[in-house]
Amino acid sequence: MSRIRILPENLANQIAAGEVVERPASVVKELLENSLDAGARNISIQVEGGGTSLLRVIDDGGGMDQDDVLLCLERHATSKISSVEELDQIKTLGFRGEAVPSIASVSRMSITSRPVDFPLGCKVEVRFGKVVKVHEMGCQRGTVVEVRDLFGNVPARKKFLKTTRTELAHIDEVVKNYGLVSPECSLKYAVNGREILALPGVGKSGVVSRIRLLLGLGGEEVLLDLAAADAGTELKVSGFLLPPDQPHGPAARLRAFVNGRPVRDRLITHAVAEGMRNFLMIGRQPAGVISLDLPANVIDVNVHPTKQEVRFHKSGQVHQAIVSAVGQALLNYQSGIRTALFGGGRSPVQGGIGATAEKERLFPDRHVARDAAAFPRESAAPRETKIEKTVPASLFSEPVVRYDVQVGETSAARLGSPPDGSTGTEGHEPERRAAGTEAEKRMGQLRVIGQLFDSYILCEGKDGLVAIDQHAAQERLIFERLKNQLAAGRLASQRLMFPKTMELAAEEIGVIEEEGGELARLGLELQEFGGSTYVLKAIPAIMSHLPPEEVFFSVMRQLADDGTARGGRASLDHLLAGMACKAAIKANHSLLLPELESLLGEMEKNDVFSHCPHGRPVVRFFSADEIRKWFHRT
Repeated sequence: MSRIRILPENLANQIAAGEVVERPASVVKELLENSLDAGARNISIQVEGGGTSLLRVIDDGGGMDQDDVLLCLERHATSKISSVEELDQIKTLGFRGEAVPSIASVSRMSITSRPVDFPLGCKVEVRFGKVVKVHEMGCQRGTVVEVRDLFGNVPARKKFLKTTRTELAHIDEVVKNYGLVSPECSLKYAVNGREILALPGVGKSGVVSRIRLLLGLGGEEVLLDLAAADAGTELKVSGFLLPPDQPHGPAARLRAFVNGRPVRDRLITHAVAEGMRNFLMIGRQPAGVISLDLPANVIDVNVHPTKQEVRFHKSGQVHQAIVSAVGQALLNYQSGIRTALFGGGRSPVQGGIGATAEKERLFPDRHVARDAAAFPRESAAPRETKIEKTVPASLFSEPVVRYDVQVGETSAARLGSPPDGSTGTEGHEPERRAAGTEAEKRMGQLRVIGQLFDSYILCEGKDGLVAIDQHAAQERLIFERLKNQLAAGRLASQRLMFPKTMELAAEEIGVIEEEGGELARLGLELQEFGGSTYVLKAIPAIMSHLPPEEVFFSVMRQLADDGTARGGRASLDHLLAGMACKAAIKANHSLLLPELESLLGEMEKNDVFSHCPHGRPVVRFFSADEIRKWFHRT
């Protein structure tokens, strides 16, 4: 007697249902997809008891006659495809013909439907996979699907469901996803008779407001607008992301859509994160909405029963297109912030959408003050302490001469001699005024107030206060400089007047042997001296103010952790970010006025300064209205 047998139909259906109907949210997803495929413009979702007592979806789509209602309860019955060729051209959300019979097999279901050109509709009632009643009735155009007692015949499945609150959270997630993917459709969502969400249908002009609502954002947050196309694959990337430093709740996590279908895809998530690399703070995840549109024949949506996973035929091209789109949006954002601070453009966030996007800029044309009233005068009386050297002039756009100011020296000495090499300021007032005028042109619209806590540069504009993190700002500038130098071949190096002899451990020698070429590109020059002894002859010029051994071992540690030969571009950027961090001005470091001017001048010349390479913000803006509220002056 054969041990292999055909399973009873009801058992086979329950097993199949396990692949499609994981929880109440799965039912809502499948029914919403059917409504959207039917052309519905108004959909209502009603839930009771966490979704196990009642799930009701009402739509005004095309509807079905009695024959079609009965057919849709049969496994693999569908109106969406009819041939193998059509499987490669799927444009609908559903296509398998599995969802409705799977849901019906584990619940008490009723379907009421009427096509637009039929005077009467019909109602079909099903109890755990068996049709128990069919009759005609008057009803509105469209379809109403009621699902009661979900998993009533499979208690083993029911006991694995989470709490009511958790199941409702999953349903809420599904409703929001389809609210994002179909802005033209009006959605209403109610739980136990209480309306949770009411979304009127919107056109293209209302997409952003719907995104803000469903992501839990207010009207003030800037959104980065993604817009790119790969002509080779007809791939279009669109959507809106939050800037890397924008705080957000869980509702604003990254949501991905492919051809209008919500998906969970590691490639997309990785590509967005890669595009934000060196902007996104460690531990923080990208947030927003990203949508891919591409020909149906270059993706496979028939990978998983839930259709929430896809495969791309040319995944490398897709990944690169997303990285490019995100990178370009961030560059536009950087350029917009630069424009807002220093002028020369129309919007503070070009390529972004925010509450300030209507304004021409954050600050009007205003020069940096250079008159005596703008800065406090230092006393010419003898000082009681020695002023330490600040960071080297090479880190700023123009060299600034500095001295160790001894007791009795005045502030004039501290500011250094003019760049022409003269030793005093007498007779050079015209030159100083001319230099000030150039600085004013560079620094555009900001008036420098001074330093806060020897860590933050404070500037005033007509519309508010700007605080700049001096370390993060210069770290970003140095990082970009290092990247540009490396792209041209190698980092500029500084030969040591007195080469350093070092005894290295076996692991360090191993790194030198593996990454020797990379060390040279990074500006380090080493010579083997015999055994485990090496001579350090040059270090990166940007780090020439640091102890040579400290520079060498810092680079060595990073190469040992994630060597560029193994980690590629990401590891190299991480290494350059570490070098920039060590080379940049530190917090709690007093800066001279020319250094403040020079740093702001460098910021104006570069578009990339909203975040340091590790993702920390560089600039913070406090509006005049916000400051007035602090003091109850509104």
